[in-house]
Amino acid sequence: MNATAPLLPRVAQGDQGAVKTCIDTYGGLIWSVAKRLCPAQEAEDAVQEIFIDLWKNAARFDASKSSEKTFIVMIARRRLIDRLRQQKRRPEQVNLADTAEPAYSAGLEASADAALAHEAMQGMNREQRQVLYLSLHLGLSHGEIAETTGVALGTVKSHIRRGLSAIREKLEMIGKPKERRAMP
Repeated sequence: MNATAPLLPRVAQGDQGAVKTCIDTYGGLIWSVAKRLCPAQEAEDAVQEIFIDLWKNAARFDASKSSEKTFIVMIARRRLIDRLRQQKRRPEQVNLADTAEPAYSAGLEASADAALAHEAMQGMNREQRQVLYLSLHLGLSHGEIAETTGVALGTVKSHIRRGLSAIREKLEMIGKPKERRAMP
């Protein structure tokens, strides 16, 4: 086989030798990109995620559109940007021992709200619950959810909008008199 022939088509076909050669050939490049774009303690995890993404997308490589190296760097860059976005979406961790009593009671109130939100989600179909989970808990974008689940992008957006609306309605019922809560 030609040493300069692209590796990614062989990776897409499941050639284990090509996978190893790809890691050996591009591992250093991916490692250096990861070290530049993410904290050092996360670089190793990022590199692993990038190679997983690479295996999943190897079949999309088109030598007529870009070089293999360019394609690989593009995948790496996208994955690293996604990681940075997810980190920004994560709420700041608060140590309850360092907070005052009012914050603790606010936490209990939030806990009750979370229980009601969970209850509202149980009334949804499996697909809608899955889409909401991926969005709210994992911080995936609508496009990422569509790609992950195979659900059309418009349907993902509708599920999220309707799901959040159902949760909001459930939470708003807390403030209403009991006789009105029972009404549909």
